[in-house]
Amino acid sequence: MSDAVSELLAILDLEQLETDLFRGTCQKNGWPRVFGGQVVAQALVAVSRTVEAARPPHSLHAYFLLGGDPAVPIVYEVERIRDGGSFTTRRVKAIQHGRAIFAMSASFHGEEPGYEHASAMPDVPMPEELGEPRSFIATGPDQGETILPAKKFAYFTQRWPIELKVVEIERYLSRVARPPRFHVWMRTAAPLPDDPAVHRAVLAYASDMTLLDSTLIAHGRTVFDPEIQSASLDHALWFHRPARADEWLLYAQESPNTSGARGFARGAIFSRDGRLVASVAQEGLIRPRR
Repeated sequence: MSDAVSELLAILDLEQLETDLFRGTCQKNGWPRVFGGQVVAQALVAVSRTVEAARPPHSLHAYFLLGGDPAVPIVYEVERIRDGGSFTTRRVKAIQHGRAIFAMSASFHGEEPGYEHASAMPDVPMPEELGEPRSFIATGPDQGETILPAKKFAYFTQRWPIELKVVEIERYLSRVARPPRFHVWMRTAAPLPDDPAVHRAVLAYASDMTLLDSTLIAHGRTVFDPEIQSASLDHALWFHRPARADEWLLYAQESPNTSGARGFARGAIFSRDGRLVASVAQEGLIRPRR
């Protein structure tokens, strides 16, 4: 198993301090604030540990309140809202330096038979038809003028637990405005344990990696542009069907609206055989720096 995936599994294995009280450590990736996907994933682990395994999560709705400090642990305080006959509801608050940095509600539901339909997966190249993960960063200047600042190259080329293969790679090579749609294949860099809860947590982690960036495609910008101040404001995730996060998943993203210095994006996550496994929505700050 790669060191990056081992580290991810370690930070998702929260320490239980007391009933409904957990503590998690942060990734050491050199980033000035805690990655939002890490907090979403750890919060999901915390609430899931207070619910029986036969009732998995089907949705979560979260707000990012303050930028997290990667130098200190995060304490997760779970509130048991309701244990019903079919659904279980939890709330969780993430705390650092005595202040809430994040809040999330989650709902759990056991498997039931019912009606079935789902959107079809977009027709895009399969991951084997694309270049190696992040290879465009190393070769970008040879292909054209890259719009990613040089100081961000290290962020993409360092060893991350999630491999990404971008379909619309050309958006990183110029500031041309394009239709606000974005497709990314993603999976962990090494196999994961056969635990559905682990795969859900890793999927939650990965769901925050590229979504906000799609809000700037129509403007020829990225979240790494020094002229843009960006931050995730909220995050919602619905689990539709089981999936393995260590197998290629297609993250189809679109941004139907940007206004008031905020960008809205939504995403659909498909298994490579075309099953819709999750849906995501997010709004974030994308303020032009003055």
